[in-house]
Amino acid sequence: MVHEEAWVEKRIVDTGRGVRIHKTVAETPCRIDERLLRDDVEVHHVPVDRIVPLDQAPATRYEGDTLVVPILEEVLVVERRLRIKEELHITRTRREEHHVDTVMLKSEQVSVERFDEHGDTSPT
Repeated sequence: MVHEEAWVEKRIVDTGRGVRIHKTVAETPCRIDERLLRDDVEVHHVPVDRIVPLDQAPATRYEGDTLVVPILEEVLVVERRLRIKEELHITRTRREEHHVDTVMLKSEQVSVERFDEHGDTSPT
């Protein structure tokens, strides 16, 4: 009787000695041209000098684009009252500015050089 057998063996084969990687960095200028918004605020003190009852203290309000903030002060009289000493009239003006600048942008290039068993090099 004839009988065949199969035998399988694994081994590690060195296909090369390694790789060499080259990296270069290049900087290129990039121009920025953007419009920026900025708010400017003007504050005017407006004298009022008016007595109001405690339960009728005025609240902050808008008059068009102007924010009016009442400044209250207690004054001593036979009874307590609120006098509107002044108001702040705050007007916001939005203006646009043109902003131009140059920034440096970087880019990288990479090349890989492999070494084979015979000492030859071949770039990839």
